[in-house]
Amino acid sequence: MAEDMIKRVQQTQKRFSIIGQAPALRAAIERALRVAEVDLAVLVIGESGTGKENFPKIICENSSRKHNKYIPVNCGAIPEGTIDSELFGHVKGAFTGADRDHKGYFEEANGGTIFLDEVAEMPLSTQARLLRVLESGEFIKVGSSTVQKTNIRVVAATNKNLPQAIKEGKFREDLYYRLSTVQIDIPPLRERGDDILLLTRKFLRDFIDSNMGKNAKEIKEVTLSDDAEKRLLSYHWPGNVRQLQNIIKQVALFEAGNIVTAETLSHYLPKAELTTVGTPAQVDYSRDREMMFAIIAQMQKELNEIREQLSGTLQPASLPHYSTSMAELRRESKQLGYGSTHDLLLQSHDMTDGKPRPMAQDYGDMVDQHNDATVMDVEATHVKTLEETERDTIIESLNRNGGRRKATAQELQISERTLYRKIKLYNLDK
Repeated sequence: MAEDMIKRVQQTQKRFSIIGQAPALRAAIERALRVAEVDLAVLVIGESGTGKENFPKIICENSSRKHNKYIPVNCGAIPEGTIDSELFGHVKGAFTGADRDHKGYFEEANGGTIFLDEVAEMPLSTQARLLRVLESGEFIKVGSSTVQKTNIRVVAATNKNLPQAIKEGKFREDLYYRLSTVQIDIPPLRERGDDILLLTRKFLRDFIDSNMGKNAKEIKEVTLSDDAEKRLLSYHWPGNVRQLQNIIKQVALFEAGNIVTAETLSHYLPKAELTTVGTPAQVDYSRDREMMFAIIAQMQKELNEIREQLSGTLQPASLPHYSTSMAELRRESKQLGYGSTHDLLLQSHDMTDGKPRPMAQDYGDMVDQHNDATVMDVEATHVKTLEETERDTIIESLNRNGGRRKATAQELQISERTLYRKIKLYNLDK
């Protein structure tokens, strides 16, 4: 960065009270200063609370439009039914309550700059109107057929992932490319290093200064221990600068005159957001163990049935077919109606003490002991198709209900229309 640009960045930071020395932050400010001199559309990208609203002001005040109007618009705060009227205006009689002509922001800011915050919240119909303004400078008021011209610079900002929004059909791709002629990325607080401590000291000082007066004697400074500063640096800061400011205000109020340690500081940090930067997430394997026990339990239960069948207790036709791999077992569990192998656990509580018993011997060894002829008989056993099962179920229900279709539909928990269609499909109406 040239020396002249370094001075301009520093002056800009002082002018807009932007605290920080992080290279990414200063690079974003330099980018805003450079693009300000050229009349291009700009898209500011950054998480909520990073201070995106400062950059359109920097661009406007360093551009040739600085003496004209600057209008900030929060697109997410305007109802979908009125946003077109707010942005582009309307004529008298355009809708109920439109008792006079109304100028929209694009007409009011003619010759100046308009900042569209939360632009990703804009409805698709409004996005089409905005695209026309960016392409030709033309717009039409709601309820009018007259094309009007405007000379305006658009700076937009969002905390959303616009490429993802495009894939989901929530944002126009052509508008994205029009808005992002120049893109400025604002770094999140967690990536700004020691800027966190600089901001902390500023917020502590600001709190004391803003409360000076009659209660000046009651206000005492807060001292942060080394481990508290490390805690601030390692915290994830999902709310960025705004969250840091709110927490420091609480600390300054309730810990006045105290030395704040990391333990004290942890009481002010949201419990659900205690993930620290660089700390790997703890993996919980309890569900995996539960699923494995469920599989083993089900196999044990069915092996017991095999023993009974081999001893003549069960008929060969009731012998279950076994998968030879875990992948096949999972596939079969889904075919049997289980949402996952975890659901098998719910079917295995009839075992001793409600816990899965260890298998008496390996499944492969058990299979080797089967009589070859028995296995052939099992494989040759006819298994009903889904259509056959459904047809038989409908017939049985019709018989139970004396052929009354309404009662049958209620019993099967399907609509009468569906039942009629099934009866016709399976040729049961005869």
